[in-house]
Amino acid sequence: MCLLRGSSSLYSYHTPLVNWIKTLFGVMSFLQRISCSFHHTLGARLFSTSKTTLAETPVKPTGLYQFFENNQALPKQNWTGRAWKAQELRQKSFEDLHKLWYVLLKERNLLATQREEARRLKLPKQIWTNQGRMQKCKKSMARIKFVLNERQIEYERQLTQASSYWTSSLTTVSAVLLLATTVVADILPTTANNSSLLWGTYRPNLYFGTKPRIPESVMTGLMWFNAGEVQGFQRIRHACDQGDQLEGYGYQKHDGRHYASQQINDQQNNIRLNTEFIKVPGGDHGGDWGVRISGTLLQNYERERLIRDLGMDTMTSVLFYVGIEGEGGIDIMSKRSIKGLESPIRLEGDTPELGDFEIQIMDGPFNTYPQEGTDQDLSRTQWVGTEVPKGEVWKAKDVVMKNLYQSASGRLQHGTKEDIYASPYKYFTLSNQLEEKEGEVANLYVFQKVFKGDFQFDVLFRSQSNNRPITSEILSTGLIEKERAFDDRFEKTFGLKQKGFKQQEIEFAQYLLSNMLGGIGYFHGTSVIDQSDRRDEEDFTGTSARPGIAPAQTLFTATPSRPFFPRGFYWDEGEWDNDLSLDIIQHWVSLIDQNGWVAREQILGEEARSKVPVEFQTQFPHYANPPTLYLAIKRFVDRLHKHQHEQPVMLDNTQIKMGSLDDLVQSEVYLKHPELADQWLRSVYPQLRLNWQWFRKTQSGHLDRFGRKAPNQEAYRWRGRTPNHTLTSGLDDYPRGTPSVGELHLDLHSWMAFGTGLLRDIALKLGPDYVRDLEEYRQVHDDLLANLDALHWSERENMYCDQALEDDQPVHVCHKGYLSLFPMTLGLLPADSPKLGAILDMMENSQELWSPYGLRSLSRSDEFFGTSENYWRGPIWLNINYLTLQSLYKNYMHVPGPYQTRAKTIYTNLRDNIIHNVYKEYQRTGYVWEQYEEGTGKGVRSHPFTGWTSLVLLIMAERY
Repeated sequence: MCLLRGSSSLYSYHTPLVNWIKTLFGVMSFLQRISCSFHHTLGARLFSTSKTTLAETPVKPTGLYQFFENNQALPKQNWTGRAWKAQELRQKSFEDLHKLWYVLLKERNLLATQREEARRLKLPKQIWTNQGRMQKCKKSMARIKFVLNERQIEYERQLTQASSYWTSSLTTVSAVLLLATTVVADILPTTANNSSLLWGTYRPNLYFGTKPRIPESVMTGLMWFNAGEVQGFQRIRHACDQGDQLEGYGYQKHDGRHYASQQINDQQNNIRLNTEFIKVPGGDHGGDWGVRISGTLLQNYERERLIRDLGMDTMTSVLFYVGIEGEGGIDIMSKRSIKGLESPIRLEGDTPELGDFEIQIMDGPFNTYPQEGTDQDLSRTQWVGTEVPKGEVWKAKDVVMKNLYQSASGRLQHGTKEDIYASPYKYFTLSNQLEEKEGEVANLYVFQKVFKGDFQFDVLFRSQSNNRPITSEILSTGLIEKERAFDDRFEKTFGLKQKGFKQQEIEFAQYLLSNMLGGIGYFHGTSVIDQSDRRDEEDFTGTSARPGIAPAQTLFTATPSRPFFPRGFYWDEGEWDNDLSLDIIQHWVSLIDQNGWVAREQILGEEARSKVPVEFQTQFPHYANPPTLYLAIKRFVDRLHKHQHEQPVMLDNTQIKMGSLDDLVQSEVYLKHPELADQWLRSVYPQLRLNWQWFRKTQSGHLDRFGRKAPNQEAYRWRGRTPNHTLTSGLDDYPRGTPSVGELHLDLHSWMAFGTGLLRDIALKLGPDYVRDLEEYRQVHDDLLANLDALHWSERENMYCDQALEDDQPVHVCHKGYLSLFPMTLGLLPADSPKLGAILDMMENSQELWSPYGLRSLSRSDEFFGTSENYWRGPIWLNINYLTLQSLYKNYMHVPGPYQTRAKTIYTNLRDNIIHNVYKEYQRTGYVWEQYEEGTGKGVRSHPFTGWTSLVLLIMAERY
């Protein structure tokens, strides 16, 4: 067969059975006695392990024989060889691939027959095993299918584009990309957009993991546990979990593109882990990347006593895995052994989008290891390879747990109880086997290292298209350079030193930014959607009538909390990296469907659903979500105004070419090239308008039906209400009236006014083609502001309120809190409005919203304050506090009016309180939190939570 250069392991053992076994398998196919060279030319050397062989018979070079050379000089070495690479198979014709497939099929069947017959005869396993041959055979067959699938995809793509881009012959995938001279916005958010974003730490739910922005591709992840305790393997760290009770973890520095440095303090396992990640550009597939994983023992006096008195060292077991979803393959190229793999470990793989690549795992120079093992060498890397079902690489921890348990169970039968408790690290190691059943091909490899004390190792990913592959030396140099560049850019962007912040406070601010960027993930998968149309539901139970699985979608987005909310929510990354922010916005906009709806939460795929209770997984197409996307786009438009003096750099008269994008990889391309910004706005505008129209159609409130008098028909109501919750509003348990179709909601009305104003500004910027839209926005915006006062202002309570029904009559439902602030926080009130004065009074009153730690979500005087779930009934949330500070800064403290001085005083005091408290809690706990107690300022609920809590950085920098 054209795979192996050397004899079968069947004939590798000199025992009395050999001659008999040779006779038994004497009818083995001619294919059993051939092999390809290591470089896989179409010729292959013939050899045999028997004295009378077909190899000595001249072969006519016809049919399948043209693959092989007639070589009488048979090699004596027992070469192991390797499988065909995809890169090599791509050079073959369809005819050659067909012939090679037939050769491989015959060889696979032959080996399977040999194996089953040997089993039937109960031969010793070491005599007949041909698993290495079988593995290479199956890998080669899988790669032939992979290459043929590439050609089919390319062929279909050519047919699709034939009407406008027809070429006379099939070419490689890169040729199709040359045709794409379209507007740059049209290709967002595809992976061609920007190679600097292809790879990243895009598995934010894990303590560390990487993946590319490609559905069903390569995924990596990190695990570790205390190998010095018998129960240690049951506490494997993998996915971020508050139950792990770590003493703080998160990215200290992360630039969102090329560099990420993280520290993890695991007190229970007496280890401080560091993961340091960089990317090296080059080639056609996003370049190379490397991660240095190191561990340092923590200062633990009890453990130091045990080490001193009992000689018990801290043993840490660290596991790193590589898996492939979808098309492609991966192989261990290092010599496999039941004792483990020697460093460096080398893997080779390929996928359609990444091409050929290799991964190398390199030990650090000063590692120490346990000296003894059972049947393994613990100075080597233990390993296992297996096939997992499609879509289940994320369950790698389950594979590891099962393998560790099975391996330990076998070894424990030969160990004493005393030895097991004294040296558990010898027993809980991987099996050092390729565990494949019939017809399987391993797509997940796990590598385990057992360290004594401090340690370090590198994982290097090298794209074969990169002419300057990454090395450990390049990784070391790059980490130093990237850290320095991050610090310089951070100060240039936010200027915290100039504002007088101390170094520790600046490091805290860097943590806020870095964990938000480290929380960015790439998600692909199906979601659960209820397609029943209950736009005016009357039961208000929130139950699902007809849930179903929707087609797979893709989203690149920030996540608010790695352990608790590792799925799609949106805030704003734009102050640090404008273009990254636009890329994320573009992904969100792409999810707006043909009706204008976008799901309230993006729970895409089984991995994302594993973190969400079943009752919260279903999304409803008539449920809205606060359109905070408008805030981010408004920030971009504001940033764009600051760069109006710069002249656009055009690459031709009308369009920016796709091919130029990778040459402009930086964070402010769209700001420095206004024509690009204009094209981007034009690309997202149609979907934003569709979403705006969906809100007006599906979330409208009833006026005439309940005898309400108002200047116009603009009124709005959240769908998805239950007696105690309005999840769609984002304010969950904030007190409101009894659910009914007659309610009107102040916050949604305010969002609609803000969003309409934004679309008005975009339409104005886009020019005369949008005049009709512009006039509509102006009219609707005026109507919304008029009805804001007519419907939601209560003269009796001197505040803005919701409306509900009592005895079928409209009444105001007033609860002082965040809801009451919306007209001010979204900048809807003029600087001289008396209503602004009433809101400032409420904010300053310590019996209402003011606290030493930030504004309370609900007034202390309210009957619902601190009751029930107490989620939005008193605790301090940083998102609303930020919006309040932003509005005071931009709309009132710098604008002449009767409240200008008060606005400035409130702003200064509120800003100081928030910064001081969040920093204090970070120092105390090692985390930033989802919310803060209004009475003590202590952080509570999800942590680390750097979704909107990271906005404290913008508050420190006063970047609104």
